[in-house]
Amino acid sequence: MAETTVVHLLRHGEVHNPAGVLYGRLPGYHLSQTGQLMAETVAKAVGGRDIVALRSSPLERALETAAPLADKLGLDIVQDERLIEAGNMLQGRPVGQGLAIFRSPRNYRYFWNPLRPSWGEAYPLIVRRMKSVIDDVRAAARGHEAVLVSHQLPIWTIRMAAEGRRLWHDPRRRQCALASLTTFSFDGDRLVSIGYSEPAGSIETGPSVPGA
Repeated sequence: MAETTVVHLLRHGEVHNPAGVLYGRLPGYHLSQTGQLMAETVAKAVGGRDIVALRSSPLERALETAAPLADKLGLDIVQDERLIEAGNMLQGRPVGQGLAIFRSPRNYRYFWNPLRPSWGEAYPLIVRRMKSVIDDVRAAARGHEAVLVSHQLPIWTIRMAAEGRRLWHDPRRRQCALASLTTFSFDGDRLVSIGYSEPAGSIETGPSVPGA
């Protein structure tokens, strides 16, 4: 009989970003106090599960989100570049709230093809690297569970691909809140279900910035 393997994609918690910068892959962006509380809440929520592998994006906010879970489970955090935030040519720019960055005339030259998207890493490339790391950890944790700590766009993109949906989308419609879990369940190598939960959903957060 095939074995059930569960892979949880955990988005990092809230980031300290008072300037409202689209930080993308920039170093130096850490969890806020609220983000740390989110990470601890997730660890308490899932720390009793049969999790045998924990991998994370190398960015600080992801590693800091993984840390309480690593302590709870007694696991090492394996850094994996494939879980990193999507590349974005607009990183480092102040964006304010919502989609304000798309309304600045100096950014128009990046917006010629939203289906790719032209301002950043192509959706198919995100799918390829995320599928690769999910396949690897599924094999390593076969018959058990694993957690991969990543970022909103990579998680949402691989979910849409797995559900057979188009990859281009309105960022405001992503179901991938801070510190949320998108859960892939496999029967052997076959994906049988995708679930979603927000263990830290009751924690109040500040205004969010796109591309986090």
